[in-house]
Amino acid sequence: MRIIVEGWRFLCHSYSVVNQFQLLEMLKRPDLEVFHRDMPYIDAAWKTEISDRDRATQILHNIPNAGPNQQADITLRLYCPWNFVNSTSNQTWVFAATEWGTVTNNVLAGIGVSSLTETPVNSGAKIITCSQWSKDGLIRSGVQPNRIAVVPLGVDTDIYHPITNEQRTALRKAFGWQDYFVFLNIGGCTDRKGIRPLLKAFAAVIERYPNARLVLKGSELLYPSRDEIAQASHAVLTDAEREKVADRVIYTNSQLSFAQVAQLYQAADAYVSPYLAEGFNLPVLEAAACGLPVICTLGGPTDDFTHADFALQIESKFRPLTIEGENVSILAPNLEHLTALMVAVAEQPAIAARARSTGPSFVAGRFTWKHAINHLLDVFQASETKAKINRPAFEPIIL
Repeated sequence: MRIIVEGWRFLCHSYSVVNQFQLLEMLKRPDLEVFHRDMPYIDAAWKTEISDRDRATQILHNIPNAGPNQQADITLRLYCPWNFVNSTSNQTWVFAATEWGTVTNNVLAGIGVSSLTETPVNSGAKIITCSQWSKDGLIRSGVQPNRIAVVPLGVDTDIYHPITNEQRTALRKAFGWQDYFVFLNIGGCTDRKGIRPLLKAFAAVIERYPNARLVLKGSELLYPSRDEIAQASHAVLTDAEREKVADRVIYTNSQLSFAQVAQLYQAADAYVSPYLAEGFNLPVLEAAACGLPVICTLGGPTDDFTHADFALQIESKFRPLTIEGENVSILAPNLEHLTALMVAVAEQPAIAARARSTGPSFVAGRFTWKHAINHLLDVFQASETKAKINRPAFEPIIL
């Protein structure tokens, strides 16, 4: 099978991360011939730092470029704005994820339409999305359900895995975390990712556990995470809370390799993600793979890949919301329940002990990139089989 992948590489954006790991797994398959076509970033200011010494980067660089006349069985697109125009391949698939319970006006403006129904989304191209939550949002926006396939994302367990107690002790000492209980959150520190309830709950937690620390890994190359944190703290914290929290929040905006990000998971005590709107939330899966107990919002995409053995789910309400005149939907996490779960994981070592054994095995058995590509190829094959069945047995002769 020949596959042309059109997308982003070498960027810390989620679409680029997904594309890179999928490409690396595809290249392991002897029955696949893979070509790549780099697409422009949405924002010319987006940048990344690439180490040519990294073996995975070298492998990605060496993928043959797809020329304008390259023929293939499949074209798979992983970039924005979404492009639903048919390719020259037999099948055209577009990776699309929705966070806000619908496709937002901002996304539609990027495509240049006022509705998805103005695109060929229900004709030729089909959609790969990563969660049932995201699929539901696409359906609300006018996509026919039979044109959407849900393919969960994965984790590279050679990178994201637990380390020994001795290694963890040394790593925590190197980070200066040895005397603290560390809650971790990774990604753009925006409102939709739950920075406001996270800060408010943490302020309550440190009243009982002043040795707690909240480590935030932002994405300054793409988003103004530091500004988002400052705005959130002024919005939800009192002056007294802000003073106490300021000394206990550890923020880093450094661009880290995947292995360096894995070290944050491996050294932390718990991962917390009280998100309001997400398409998948890959850090939750990565944290589980590293053996961390995870605290995440109930009712969203993380329902697809978490289990009670390692995940504590925050009660939430599905709530319509109007933002700048646009109607969207969020999951509003219950603040008191979030606080209670953070306290529970700090007070009950058995929660972490159970997560350390069950999380990695759960992820390794169901949600690696090998599983993701197997699922993706099954979707392609099923679509091709269906097309053959529906194809007429003979072609009419035109005289």
